[in-house]
Amino acid sequence: MAPVVIGIAGGTGSGKSTLVRRIVEHLPGRVAVLPQDAYYLDRRDLPFEERARLNYDHPLAFDTPLLIRHLQALKQGKPVRRPVYDFTQHLRDRRTVWVEPRDVIVVEGILVLAEEALRPLLDIKIFVDTDADVRILRRLVRDIEKRGRTLESVISQYLETVKPMHEQFVEPSKRYADLIIPEGGFNRVAVDVLLARIRAALQNEATLRPATSPTSAADPGAAAGSPGAVNGASASPSGGGTGAPSDGGTGGRRQRRRQRRKNRKVRPAVNQAAAEP
Repeated sequence: MAPVVIGIAGGTGSGKSTLVRRIVEHLPGRVAVLPQDAYYLDRRDLPFEERARLNYDHPLAFDTPLLIRHLQALKQGKPVRRPVYDFTQHLRDRRTVWVEPRDVIVVEGILVLAEEALRPLLDIKIFVDTDADVRILRRLVRDIEKRGRTLESVISQYLETVKPMHEQFVEPSKRYADLIIPEGGFNRVAVDVLLARIRAALQNEATLRPATSPTSAADPGAAAGSPGAVNGASASPSGGGTGAPSDGGTGGRRQRRRQRRKNRKVRPAVNQAAAEP
């Protein structure tokens, strides 16, 4: 069964990760996740000060070819080792995460729908739409508490790169979405709608099987004497057709002609024997 691939995009702090968690919770053991921000380019060739000033909200900041290769491998049923990114040092970690193929694959990140090469690989495309003031507050809390950032650095980065890149790349990618979800994973109704759509897609994939011949030897309808089939082949209404001949076909007529010829040979001998004293 081919996996269902879901792309989830939206601005920073919009609720994308919360939406992913909701999907994983409702489909336990069936979801593989590829976070786009794990695929930042490894710029260890630069000193820390320069790495801290890089624009991490531009499409060129990501190793998209590697992300696409990993997604294609998972779709083919092959496990991958996805990278881990260290946001405190702005470096790709030496560790990796082993990701097994699953029925559902989620690709989540701010620019998932902005990547032209990535969009054709997505079966369901989602954009999480949340007010800018809510998003910046969530980003402040996240970066300070979880990524060791200072308030000044977060605000500076937001004004210099995050906001301009959102307006240039993230927001315009909304037009590619199949479903726009306000507030992301916090929107319970939208989450239920999405889960129903995912389950329907999984059910559809499960019912798609290669068709087998209705007249194969293994089918009950192919048994001897079954209607519509003779020796496992279709028969035409007239008894002819391309399958094995029926009693009313050419073989039957030939057999009757041979029998008539035998009868003509036998009758004179019988009559002669009856006339003899």
